Amino acid sequence: MADVTDDARQAAYPAAWEADVVLQDGTTTHVRPLRPSDADALQAFHVGQSERSTYLRFFAPLERLSDRDLTRLVTVDHDARVALVAVAAGIDGTEQIIGVARYDRIEDDEAEVAFNIADAHQGRGLGSVLLEHLAAAARERGVRRFVAEVLPQNGRMISVFKDAGYAVRQRTEDGIVAVGFDIDPTDRSLAVMADREHRAEARSVRAFLEARSVIVVGPGPAAAGSPRARAASTALANLRAGDPAVVLHAVGVEGPGAGVHLYDALDLVPGPVELAVVAVDPAEAAGVVRALARLDVRAVVLLSAGYAELGPEGLDRQRALLRVAHAAGMRVVGPASYGVLVASGDGWLNASLAETPPTIGRVGLFCQSAPMAVSLLAAVRRRGLGLAEFVSSGHRADVSGNDVMQFWADDDGTDVVGLYLESIGNPRKFSRVARRLSLSKPVVVVTSGRSGQVVPPGHAVRPTHASPRALDEVLRQAEVIRVDNTHQLLDVVEVFAHQPVPAGRRVAILASSASVAALVAEAAAAAGLVVPGAVTILPAGATAAAVGAQVDALYDDPDCDVVLVVLIPTIGLPDPELVRVVARAAARTGRTTVACVHGLHGITAELTADDEQGRPRTVPAYSAPEDAALALGRAARYAVRRRRDRGRTLHLEGTDTQAARRLVADWLATSAEGVIALDAEQTAAVLATVGVAVLPSFEVHDADEAVEVARRIGWPVALKTTVPALRHRADLGGVRLDIDDEAGLRSDVAHVLSLAESQRADPARAPLEVQAMGPRGSACVIRTAEDPLFGPIVSFGLAGDASDLLGDVSYGVPPLTDVDVAELVRSPRAAPRLFGYRGLPALDVAALEDVVARVAVLCDDLPELRSLELNPVVVAESGVVVLGARASIAPADRADGTRRLQRV
Repeated sequence: MADVTDDARQAAYPAAWEADVVLQDGTTTHVRPLRPSDADALQAFHVGQSERSTYLRFFAPLERLSDRDLTRLVTVDHDARVALVAVAAGIDGTEQIIGVARYDRIEDDEAEVAFNIADAHQGRGLGSVLLEHLAAAARERGVRRFVAEVLPQNGRMISVFKDAGYAVRQRTEDGIVAVGFDIDPTDRSLAVMADREHRAEARSVRAFLEARSVIVVGPGPAAAGSPRARAASTALANLRAGDPAVVLHAVGVEGPGAGVHLYDALDLVPGPVELAVVAVDPAEAAGVVRALARLDVRAVVLLSAGYAELGPEGLDRQRALLRVAHAAGMRVVGPASYGVLVASGDGWLNASLAETPPTIGRVGLFCQSAPMAVSLLAAVRRRGLGLAEFVSSGHRADVSGNDVMQFWADDDGTDVVGLYLESIGNPRKFSRVARRLSLSKPVVVVTSGRSGQVVPPGHAVRPTHASPRALDEVLRQAEVIRVDNTHQLLDVVEVFAHQPVPAGRRVAILASSASVAALVAEAAAAAGLVVPGAVTILPAGATAAAVGAQVDALYDDPDCDVVLVVLIPTIGLPDPELVRVVARAAARTGRTTVACVHGLHGITAELTADDEQGRPRTVPAYSAPEDAALALGRAARYAVRRRRDRGRTLHLEGTDTQAARRLVADWLATSAEGVIALDAEQTAAVLATVGVAVLPSFEVHDADEAVEVARRIGWPVALKTTVPALRHRADLGGVRLDIDDEAGLRSDVAHVLSLAESQRADPARAPLEVQAMGPRGSACVIRTAEDPLFGPIVSFGLAGDASDLLGDVSYGVPPLTDVDVAELVRSPRAAPRLFGYRGLPALDVAALEDVVARVAVLCDDLPELRSLELNPVVVAESGVVVLGARASIAPADRADGTRRLQRV
C-alpha cells in the first residue's frame, strides 16, 4: 500500500458533497469525495481497467500506479484539487470504486478535469452524473470553467460534455482535442439534467412495479406469530393470490403454500430476483439487504418499522440500511410501508398487506403511512374506483412521491394521479416534477397539514421556518389540484378517471326540483364554476321522450362546458331510464358530467354508457350535491390553468449573479461568524449585480450634519430615524418627507430625536438618516429568505398595516417565470392600489415586476443570501425607486441536487 496519511487532507472533508444517486439504468450508487484512505481501492480500480481505458485516461499504457502517482492522485484539498468517486458494493460487501472524476484548478476560475469510468459500468450514465456533481462542487469553490485534453478516439467522453447541455468549444492540436466550456447552469443544461433525472428515476420505479419475480423474507420460525412474521405471511399469501405468472421465492416465512419456492437461507436462492418484500428485525435488515445484492434485486419493499421513528439510534440504523441498498443498486420502499399493488394482464402484483385488492382501472395512487393506506384502499373499493398502481412509501426513507410521479409521467396505463402526502422532503423538486406531470395528467394532492410543518415520526425532513403559506405557493406553482381530505381526493380523482377533462367553467344544471337547483347553483358558484342560467328542471311524471328531449337540449347548448346533475325524488328512487338518458347524453357529447343521484354512489353501471369511439364513460355519483360541485369545480379550474401560458424562464439584462457570488465568497472567507449582516454599502453592491439600484441614504448625528448632507444631495430631502420601532413609520413621526429648506430640516431633526428618546436605539448606527426625496407613489416591501426545507422564498406586499398586521403578503418559490412574477404582484388583497384604485393613477407595475424578478433571480442563484429586505420600494406612475435595503449572508446549505436521493 502507498504511504498515504490523513495529513494529505488540507481542508475539511466536504460531507455535503456525498450523495446517493440514480443512474441511467435505474440502479443506484454512492458519490463522495475521494479520501487519502482510498489509495488501495483506487489502485484496484486502475488495475481492473482495460488497456484501452487506461490509455485514454493517461495517454500511455500504465499497468499499475506508482506509489508517487497514487499519493498524488489521492492528495486533494477539496478546493484547488477535488476528486469525486462513485462507489458500489463488492461481492464481499466492501466498497469498490467504479468511477473517478477530478479537477485541478489552473486559474482562479478555471480548472482542468479528467474522468475515468470502470469498463464494466460504462453506458450506465456514470460519466454524466459525476460531471454534474463535480461541476456543482467546482461552482461552490468559485470555479466557472472546465477544460480538458482528450484523445480523438475518446469520443464517448467528448459526448458526455456536449450531452450535458454545456456550450462546448474544442480544437485539435498535435493529435490532442482541447475542450473547454463554462459550467454555470444554462436553460439547456438544466433541461438536460432534469430530463436525465426523470428517465433515471422513472426506470428505477418501473423496475419494481413491473417485477416478474419476487422474494419474501420473513423473520424465521424464532419469531413465529410476531407482527413481522404475520406481515411476511400476509404479503406472500397476497402475492400467491395475485398474478400467477410472477415467480415467488420465500425465506423465513411461515406456511408459504403451493407455488412458492421455499429456502432455508438467502444464499441458497437462485437469482436473478427483481423485487424483495422484507419484514425482519431492524438490526438484521442491513444484512438481509446485503445478501439480496447477490440476486440482482432492484428494490426492497420494507414492511417492518423500527427506524427513524425511534430517535437518533433508529435514524442511524435507517441510514446504514440505505447505504447498503444504494451501494448495491437497490431502491427502498419504506420502512413501515404497506406495500405496492400493480395491475397486470393476469391480475395483480400484490406485494402489499391488502388482502382484497380493488378493481383494475387507470388511477395511480400514492400514500405514505400504512394506516392511511388501509383507509384509502377501503374507500377506493367502496366507490368501485379502479386502480392501475398503488404505492405506500411508509416513512419515505428513499422512494418518494417524486420518484413515482416520474414513472407516471411516462406510464400509458394511468390517466390521473392522487397523492396523500404526510411530508414533502424536497418541495423544490416536488414542484418541478409535479409541474411536468400535470402538463399531461391531473395530479390531485392532499397534505396531512395545511402548513406542511407537522412532520410525522419517522419522516426525516429538514426543519422549516417559512410561513405556512409557502406550501400553498409550492403546490400552486406545481399546478396540482389541492384538496382538504381523502374524501375530496377520491371525489376529484373520479371525475378525471371517468370523464373528459372539462372544456371550461360554464356549468349547466339538471335538477329534479327548483329548490334543489337553487342550492346546487349556489354550491357550484362557491366551487368556482360559472352559472350562466342554464338550469333545467325535470317535471314529475314527464314522459321518457319529453325527458330525453330536455336532456339533449341541455347537453347540446354551446354555452355549456360541464353539467351537474342532481336527481333526488321525494318518494322512492329516480327513474332508471332517466339515469340512463343522462349517461348516454354525457357519453355522446363529451360534456364533463357529475351527478348526485339518490341510491347511487361512486362508479356504477347505471351511469355508464359508451362514447362515440366505443369507450365506456361513467358519470361519477356523489352522496351530496356539494361534493359533486366541489369535484367538478376543481376539475374545471385545473383545465383552465392547464391551458394558460405558464410563462418563460427569467432572463434579465444586466444581471451577473457570478459577480454576486464572488462578493459573498470574499466576505464569508474573511469572517468567522455564521450569519453576517451586510452594511448598506455591501447590500447595495450585491443588488447592483442584478441591476437593482438603492437610492443612497446618509447617516447623521445632528442637525448640522443633516444640513450638510442635504446641501450636497439637493433639496427636498427625507429625514428618517434609525430606531427600529419607528423606522419606516411616517404615521408615528419616524419619517419626515419633502423637507425643502434648512430651517424645516433643523426643526424636524429636533422633533425626530425627541420622539426617539423613549425608544431603544441601534447602538451600531447613527440616530438619523437623510435621503433625497423619491417620487410619489405606493410603498411596497419585497423580501427573500433562505429556508432549510423550501430553499429561497420571495414575498411581496404593500407596505403598512395591510402586510404587517393582516398578513396581506404573497409568496413565490423560485425559480419563477414571468407569469409567476405577475401573479405574485397581483395576489395581495391590497394590490388594486397599484392599478388605479378609486381614481388613483395607475402605477408602473411593469417596473415593479422587473425589480421582483431580479430579486427572485438573485436569491435563486445565491444560496448564501440568508435574507434580503427591500423596504420601502416606491412604485410611481413612471418607474420604481428602492429607498432602503437590508441583507444577511451565511454559508450555503441548500439540498436540491438533480438525481440526488433524499439525504437528511
